[in-house]
Parts: sequence; C-alpha cells; structure tokens
Amino acid sequence: MAPARAGAYINGPMKRFLGALVLILPLLGLSGCSVNPATGKESFTAFMSRADEMEVGAKEHPKILKQHGGAYRNPGLTDYVRRVALALTRVSETPDFPYTITTLNDDAVNAFALPGGYIYITRGLLALADNEAEMAGVLAHEIGHSVARHTAERYSKAVAANLGLNILGAIGGALGAPPGIGNIASFGTQAYLQAFSREQELEADMLGVRYLARAGYDPAAMTSFLRKLQANDRLEAALSGDPGKEKSFNIMSTHPRTEDRVNQAIRLARIAPGGALRVERDAYLERIDGMVFGDDVAQGVRRGREFAHRELRFRFEVPPGFVMFNSPDKVIARGPGKSIIAFDMAEKAVTSLTAYLVRDWGRRYTLRDVEIIDVNGMEAATGHGRTQTRNGARDLRLVAIRGGGKRIFRFRFLTPPEWTRRLATDLRRATYSFRRLTLKEARAIRPLRLAVIDVGPGDTAAGLAARMPFENFRLERFETLNGLARGQPLTPGSRVKTVRD
Repeated sequence: MAPARAGAYINGPMKRFLGALVLILPLLGLSGCSVNPATGKESFTAFMSRADEMEVGAKEHPKILKQHGGAYRNPGLTDYVRRVALALTRVSETPDFPYTITTLNDDAVNAFALPGGYIYITRGLLALADNEAEMAGVLAHEIGHSVARHTAERYSKAVAANLGLNILGAIGGALGAPPGIGNIASFGTQAYLQAFSREQELEADMLGVRYLARAGYDPAAMTSFLRKLQANDRLEAALSGDPGKEKSFNIMSTHPRTEDRVNQAIRLARIAPGGALRVERDAYLERIDGMVFGDDVAQGVRRGREFAHRELRFRFEVPPGFVMFNSPDKVIARGPGKSIIAFDMAEKAVTSLTAYLVRDWGRRYTLRDVEIIDVNGMEAATGHGRTQTRNGARDLRLVAIRGGGKRIFRFRFLTPPEWTRRLATDLRRATYSFRRLTLKEARAIRPLRLAVIDVGPGDTAAGLAARMPFENFRLERFETLNGLARGQPLTPGSRVKTVRD
C-alpha cells in the first residue's frame, strides 16, 4: 500500500469541517466590528453592509406605504418636513448619505426608520407636535438610529447568535453557514421595526440632541414632546376602554423612553449653553393648519359613532359606549365589558352566503342558527357561537352582507357572556344600520381638519373642546392636542389647535 500524501484527507467531510471553522472562528473573535464615527463605539455590523441597508430600504419602502395609507398628499407640508429633516442630516456624520424622507397619511402618532436612510413620520405625529423644534427632535432621533446603524447592528447580532446556536449543525452537516444565515431578504418588515435596545435608544437620543443643537434648535423640545407622547398614550388607553393600563399605541411602542433618559442624553451630548435656540412655533402652526386630522376619506371616515366610506359607498353606526379605531384594512369598535365589533371586507365569488359563513369565514367556529337575513335590501347571512380568546370565553356572532360582485362586508361581534343579552338589541341595531349611500351622500363625506385659532377673551379649554366634532373625551383630546394640563387657563391672543368638520 502506498503511503498517503500529506493533505490527501483534507477533502470531503474534513475540508468542509475546516471551512466551517474558518467561518465561525473569526465571528467568535467579533470580526466585523468597526468604530462608528457618530457614537465613537465599536459596532458589530458584519452581516449588513451599507449597500445591504439601501437594498432593504428600497424593498420595504412600498410595503410601508401600503401599510400606512401611502404618502400624505400635501406638497407644501411634506416638502417642509423634508427640508427640516435634510437640514438635520447635513449636520450629521453622514451628510452625503441619500436619505428618503416620507410623511405618511396615517393618523397614528408614529415615526420610525428603515435601513438605508428611509425616515418616516406620520401626519398624526405632526398634529400632536406643537412647534418645528419638537418635530425636528423626532426626525433627529430617527436620523440618529440611521447614522448609528442600529438596525444593521441588531440584525448582525441576531445572525451571529443564530450562527452560534447552529455551530454543531454547521460543522456536523459540513454545509457552511446554517440555513437562513445572512438572508436579509427574509428578515421581514416587522423585524426591522422592532423596539431597539435601551442603549440604542439612548444613543439615538444623544445623536438627536447633537443634530438639533447643530441646526440651532432647542434640545429641550425632545423632552417637551416626550410629555405629549405620554399624554397621548394615556388618552388612547382611555379611548380603548382600558384607562388603568397605559398601552403603547404610538411611537412609544418602538421607542420606549423616559424623561430622565432623554435628559441623560442631553447631558451626554455635551451641548454648550447659549446661542439663539430656535423653536419656530408660529411657522410650524401655519404649516399644519388645515391638515387632515384623523381618517382620510380613502380609508373611510368616523363621525362620532358613525363610519362612512366615500369610495365603497356605505355607512354604519356602532352603539353608544363603543369607540371606533380605523385602519387601512378594518374598523374595530371597543365597548362595555371589553366587547368588540370588528368590521372588514372580503373579495370572493360566493354562490351561497350560508355556505361561505360556515365553511369559509366561520370554519374555525361551531356556528348555530345560521340563516339568511335582509339588511336594508341586501342579502346577508348570520350565525352565532362561542369562542375562546385571550380575555376568556366570548359569545360570537358573524354577519356577512353581499355587497355586489365579489365584495362581502363582514361584521364580527364578540361579547362576554354576561354582556351578550344586555347588548343584543344595540348590536342588532348596528347590523341593520349598515346601508348603501347615494352618490350625493358619498360625495358629501369630508375628512376632519386641524384648525389653528386665536384664543379670544373668555375662551376656555372646555369651551373650545365642546365645539370639536367628537362624541366623547373632547376636553381630553383638546388638552392632549395642545399639551395642556387639566384646568390650565388659556391666554387671550395665543394660538391653539382644534379640530373642525
């Protein structure tokens, strides 16, 4: 037998084994770390390059537009927001990076950033802000996340952790990196929008303060707007019927911060006192005066307990005590005892509505007493049952209304068993309130508008709030919109925001 040549067995499994080690060992030594010029800290971004970030942002951007009602169509306002944002990017550590600034046609109070310099702010947030400095503070914070490459860092650490968990599989299978490693395309939009770490939020605030000061804005605007966010959070929790539990309905869900941490960021930014610090309240209020407030007509409009849709030409009304929340794909109304009315629309060719109810839409439930009913001249099918939810047992009623062509309008009613009988009449009225609109009625639907007015002698928060077109929480809405404390007097000649038809 001839003696083996040196290296003869570095083939097959052994060669792949060594290849896996070549991949893994540098990672264990944190290869891929670099010093970020903005933070001055080492950042592990080995699995997402700047080119990758730009590719991801370009791919996810259309999805964001679809999820949030598209870009807001007001060239004067959106150009103003863009100019403020780009002025902040020019004083950042990446002034030449191609940022894309979008104002979303979304009434939720939110702002976020995608990889590749895609910065988003909603018109709902613009309505809550009281001056240009507060808006700039939000934009600067998002720019800080982009400059610090926090998404690239989070993604790379997730990939490295996954790689570590799969080392044995990688070596045993001798296939190199485990399945899914580095697969940026499959990471998903929601993964990029998940909450950042406490350290990353502090860094983004610190950088945001730095850019605000460099652009001449008062950094204290970040603190004042944080108070407005917290007040809005409390208001949304109250509107949802759960006032004892402040939920994250806005930017706080992805950017959980406290006033102490924002003040800490201001200290860390080492901003020298002095200089003319801009707030630009009057200029800002002029820009947002007349902006759409709440629902856009393309998504249907709420007026008190009524919901009406111009394009689809229908309307319905929820019972007293229910508060509606609108989104691009459904309307949710929350009421007594944590009862829920959910309304949406399906597109499907259906011969039998009862078969659709039992075998398709309601197939997960055991429906009883399924029958055909007439809803203002439209064929409909309904049935009831019981289901388990995270809040316990709920009585369920489904109503499917034939809307013409493939269109099916759908109500789902969920009530705690002890509330079902008490709400039965009201929910039945909600079903039969659904009707088609004439062309004239549909064309008459208009969105609410933000109005900036001068406070007159004798004006009070309660008096101005009473004129707003809402059924409940009028004073709370007015105070939150203007950053007022309960009972705070208004100064004649000052300007406040209100809402009008």
